[in-house]
Amino acid sequence: MKAHIEQTITINTSIELVWNVLADFNSYSIWSPTIKNFFSIPSVGERSKVRLEQPDGPSMTMNPIFLVINPQEELRWKGSLFIPGLFDGEHYFILEKKSDHETVVTQGEYFSGVLVYFFRKMIYGVTSNGFKSFNEALKKQVENRNIL
Repeated sequence: MKAHIEQTITINTSIELVWNVLADFNSYSIWSPTIKNFFSIPSVGERSKVRLEQPDGPSMTMNPIFLVINPQEELRWKGSLFIPGLFDGEHYFILEKKSDHETVVTQGEYFSGVLVYFFRKMIYGVTSNGFKSFNEALKKQVENRNIL
């Protein structure tokens, strides 16, 4: 079984500034409501533990492999619950420059595995709402930095 969710937000600042905040992995605990901690600085092809806390939902520490870290373009990782094929998620952030002062950020995840069917209510509810909360917090963090 498969599932896909996606949330998009427009941030009123440059793509460079959006990327700087998104790639500042040590600062997530300060502003992010859902991605709370990276235990090491992510690197493509390597694993880095990540602490996730969904508002009104589950918390977990996962150890995804980072697939893409393209500055000002994309951040992507893939993780599994316990063993691959049970409940896998490929999480991504895609940045699109609309103008020098406007960036569109799309956050999404492709879920696959035998347990997806049983977690679909959580995926389309709590997790999707968590993406929206994260995007709004990212927008606030980036736009506040732009004022400073």
